[in-house]
Amino acid sequence: MLKDKNVLFIVRTMGLGGTENVVLQLCEILKNHVNKIVVCSSGGVHEVFLKENGIKHYTIPDIASKKPCDIVNCILNIKRIVKDEKINIIHSHHRMAAFYAQFINCNNIVKIASVHNTFFDKKILTRFAYKNTQIIPVGNVVSDNLKNFYGIDSTMIHIIHNSVKPFNGLQKHIRILNDARSSGKALVGNIGRLSEQKGMSYFIRAAQIVLQKHSNVVFFLVGEGKLKESLIQLAEEKGISKNIVFMGYRDDIQNVISQMDFVVLSSLWEGLPLTPIEAFSVGRTVIGTRVDGTPEIISDGINGYLVEPRNVKELASKICYLLEHQEIKQELEKNAMKTYLEKFSFERMSLKYLTFYQNF
Repeated sequence: MLKDKNVLFIVRTMGLGGTENVVLQLCEILKNHVNKIVVCSSGGVHEVFLKENGIKHYTIPDIASKKPCDIVNCILNIKRIVKDEKINIIHSHHRMAAFYAQFINCNNIVKIASVHNTFFDKKILTRFAYKNTQIIPVGNVVSDNLKNFYGIDSTMIHIIHNSVKPFNGLQKHIRILNDARSSGKALVGNIGRLSEQKGMSYFIRAAQIVLQKHSNVVFFLVGEGKLKESLIQLAEEKGISKNIVFMGYRDDIQNVISQMDFVVLSSLWEGLPLTPIEAFSVGRTVIGTRVDGTPEIISDGINGYLVEPRNVKELASKICYLLEHQEIKQELEKNAMKTYLEKFSFERMSLKYLTFYQNF
């Protein structure tokens, strides 16, 4: 019975990121249906959430580290955790987490791996990592990648889309957004880690083009990351720093998005991104790049728009179009909310995970 099971989540960090948010969601979904949940990672800010919810966290070396000492320590630590906590189910959230799970030699332990992105490397390692493992890709593109590139048996693959909880509709005051709105500005956001993957530099370059036509727009980058200083410098070089605001990390993303006109997702690659789902859940449309799983969420011209990655002019053109066509934007917003409710609701995801876990 599921109520008797002890579940171990292995994830790279408990810091800021979409994968970490999925782990937190699963903790919430499963905590009243299993005996115990344990998480191991290299740590991060979300350890506080785990502690508040009575979920034990073990700190281990970075599972992506290639240092021999870290590799050995990861194997030994995970083996010890599995033994001490009497783990029945290991649920990995990184390819290397699944790799380490393979060193647990026990026929009674169920191995599950969530796959959050597409990859095109390390075939031998990946096939080993996912051997005798039930795999949960977050979308169709990720599933196809596993089957077509890595040759994973389709009977071991079970697609479950990501989701976010519904927004309660209560907007909390954010001064910087309220001030911009009060001064007659349009608010365009981009949510995500300030990393190469998220393509924030293309967002800033597109903003420069937009501002030549619409000077009353403020562009908000919500997130932290290694590229922050270079992005600040880019905005200064383009002469648009007054219209570019770095909001830093926020733990109220739906609240933030609900106070913006629309959102841009400028990613160069994705698995199944959370940002469009977060935007749709508060009735906001999204201009996203046509990469990987993003078109599974955004239907071009129906609930948002798709543009080619790195195409600054096309992105700028779509931003201008939404700024200039409010009635069309409102129709997209209506369909965005419909998409969330019908395909990506938290209730739908929760039911799918609980049904899946009941098999073990």
